Amino acid sequence: MRSLLAVIGSAVFLVIAPGFVAGVVPLWISRWRVDDPFFGLEIFRIAGGVLLAAGAIGLLECFARFALQGVGTPAPVFPTRHLVIAGLYRYVRNPMYVSVVAAILGQALIFGNTKLLMYGIAIWAAFHAFVMIYEEPTLRATFGAEYEAFRAEVPRWIPRFRRR
Repeated sequence: MRSLLAVIGSAVFLVIAPGFVAGVVPLWISRWRVDDPFFGLEIFRIAGGVLLAAGAIGLLECFARFALQGVGTPAPVFPTRHLVIAGLYRYVRNPMYVSVVAAILGQALIFGNTKLLMYGIAIWAAFHAFVMIYEEPTLRATFGAEYEAFRAEVPRWIPRFRRR
């Protein structure tokens, strides 16, 4: 029963939180208006498409992993029972946040929108503050030595694709 609730809760949270931050707000900012590409180079739109796709895939992978492996949700009201350290979490400690920021920056590049680019940077700063003030202390208190070992091995923001 808890697994079913974890899947439902994760799906609802996916729509509400990242759906709003990486979907609705960028829509409001850009109004789906495509401006000239940055520096007049179409390659930025292609890079934006890659970032947007990678962000969407990363989010789906992480949310599924939280529900099925962690048996919980990313929402603090229904946290995971197990520390999730597999999948994208082998490379970076915060792949959900990285995925959201990638999706926002991807849209900024696709639309050629500087305001959306600034919004993406602001969202990353907010995520960083949340991780430092709430998330890491909470995970340390909840999972103790297991989290400390994970923290020592996996970088916070910039993925490392090779193990030490």
